[in-house]
Amino acid sequence: MSAALEFSPLLPLPVIAVLAALSLLAAVLHLWRGSPGWGLRALAALAILAALAGPSLKQEIRDPLPDVAFLVVDESASNRINGRDLQAQAAAGELSEELAALGADPTAPLEWRLVTVRDAPEGARGADKGTQLVAALEAASAEVAPDRIAGAILVTDGRAHDSERFDGFPAPVHVLLTGRADEWDRRLVLETAPAFGLVGDTVQLQFRVEALGEAPPEVSGSARVDIQVDGKLALSQPIPVGRQVTLALPVEHGGANVVSLSIPAAEGELTDRNNAAVFTINGVRDRLRVLLVSGEPHPGERTWRNLLKADPSVDLVHFTILRPPTKQDGVPVFELSLISFPTRELFMEKIDEFDLIIFDRYRRRGVLPDAYIRNVARYVENGGAVLVASGPAFAGVESLWRTPLQTILPGAPTPRVIERGFLPEITEVGLKHPVTAGLLPEDLPEGEAPWGRWFRMVQMERASGEAVMQGAGAPLLILDRVGEGRVAALASDHAWLWSRGYEGGGPQAELLRRLAHWLMKEPELEEEALTAEVSGDRVRVSRRSLSARPTQVTAAAPSGALVTAVYEETAPGRWTAEFEAREQGLWRLSDGTLEAVAAVGPPAPKEFENPISSAAPLEAAVDATGGGALRLGADGAAPDLRRVREERVSAGRGWIGLARREAYAVRDVSLTPLAPGWLMLALAGLLTVGAWRVEGR
Repeated sequence: MSAALEFSPLLPLPVIAVLAALSLLAAVLHLWRGSPGWGLRALAALAILAALAGPSLKQEIRDPLPDVAFLVVDESASNRINGRDLQAQAAAGELSEELAALGADPTAPLEWRLVTVRDAPEGARGADKGTQLVAALEAASAEVAPDRIAGAILVTDGRAHDSERFDGFPAPVHVLLTGRADEWDRRLVLETAPAFGLVGDTVQLQFRVEALGEAPPEVSGSARVDIQVDGKLALSQPIPVGRQVTLALPVEHGGANVVSLSIPAAEGELTDRNNAAVFTINGVRDRLRVLLVSGEPHPGERTWRNLLKADPSVDLVHFTILRPPTKQDGVPVFELSLISFPTRELFMEKIDEFDLIIFDRYRRRGVLPDAYIRNVARYVENGGAVLVASGPAFAGVESLWRTPLQTILPGAPTPRVIERGFLPEITEVGLKHPVTAGLLPEDLPEGEAPWGRWFRMVQMERASGEAVMQGAGAPLLILDRVGEGRVAALASDHAWLWSRGYEGGGPQAELLRRLAHWLMKEPELEEEALTAEVSGDRVRVSRRSLSARPTQVTAAAPSGALVTAVYEETAPGRWTAEFEAREQGLWRLSDGTLEAVAAVGPPAPKEFENPISSAAPLEAAVDATGGGALRLGADGAAPDLRRVREERVSAGRGWIGLARREAYAVRDVSLTPLAPGWLMLALAGLLTVGAWRVEGR
């Protein structure tokens, strides 16, 4: 039980103070005048003032409450390297026993609570916040009254990435460091990396390698950096440590170019998780230059022109041969408004500047000599692309097949020209090929044609490549790779019927767009492809193939751990697999035939930006609360625990202290008035009467 004096004044304290001053002044005045009753009058005034102040004796019956201590154990990724997790486990076990022993003291009861700080799910969007140590301590202590908290013990490597949010703590905060004092590490820091680049051009990237901690001289001078693009080594060279390096990197293809930089792990280094950086360059073509050569005016000529002009990234050069050199009509050349066809400039001098050449119903009429045609074949073998859209002349003596272009064409024409209605069909291979896959409308009623008919085609025999469409029992569209280039042969000039909506039309624009972009090697239209999409911590792997039947894909995590996922066929020639990425960084994918990479989260998570154990990030919290920062022993040996009075030193050499808060809960309260009003009034009256009687004698 405890007792204390309390006041419940009937008037504001300033008023009571004024009355007390006036009473004192009156008593002094009476004393100065020699009044014999001044003492009784003073006592009467004091009784009235006591009644106005309302003094009471407050008695409480208290139940002591145990203090609460928090043991916060860091189990984040950075505190699991180099044996730190074993140190933390050993220290947590030892501290648990000491806390239990302190809690058994009946004179200073103590409760303790274990708080475990783990990583956010790696790869989850927004999860790379590092170790949220302060947030975990705040969440745990929010459930306890501040006057009961005895302190907090943080078993950590010191890498708290939310230390700036620390806003006070009502008891000492102690930091027990894992790791060693002589640790060292290296990290690769990517400073600038472009998001876009022109295909065939170079981009500038800047990075540096830093040495952290007490790095030995042999690794502080230089480091070899390996740069890979789409999983293939592009560059390997030594660079100085601690200095910014700028390198020019070529953009090889359109679409995503996944670039990874890495330095090999050195012996004695803490971790290699911060030895890599990954970013993606989206390769874009400055201008796709297309040369369209129409052998004669016809209804389908405008279809090609409209398709190519509709794409703002295409720079189209279109020539229509209206008057061949062999035509003799007696009209002088200087009277014609036609320009001469710049054959030498286009087909000899500047042919390599084009990404695609289209021969639309072209026939041999002396415009292009064989030497120029032979140069076109050379252009394809060196990486160019040619599309032959055939007219009836392709089956005759004026056919391009009867030129040096024959060496690269995938289909050999027969003399037969089919001139009757037929339905273009997608072949079994075409259902898998990205140029024609998915063109068939979904939920097509049985027996209904998917699109309109065409009415003319040249009968071809496939010489090489893949026939992705057929009509009238013969190949209609054949695609092939020749050397480093690509070639396509379309055996009909009636694709324009689809654009006019004849018999319902058809997907002419989509077919020809895909065809043109496949010829120009757009990555999303590759027949054999292995790609990955990352969504949070889920990786979806897509495999496309015309011939292979893959069964599974193997994913190698940044740590080297392997994960296997089984493919499921989702469409003809398409398989998908999905797995959970439990680590952030660069994952390498392989199904035995193709390889790819996937970047999950940042390549070097916050946990590994600086893995050197240090109390510096938590120094402000330790100083503000009067705690201590000590390093654990190599075997996890922890300092001694003590109970200390509040405001006393709470840490020293080999020991840390928990404050004795002596909190309590009040079970019962009683108030006893010490100066009841009626009693004080009666007493004041008696004293006043006594003063009158004394003064009246």
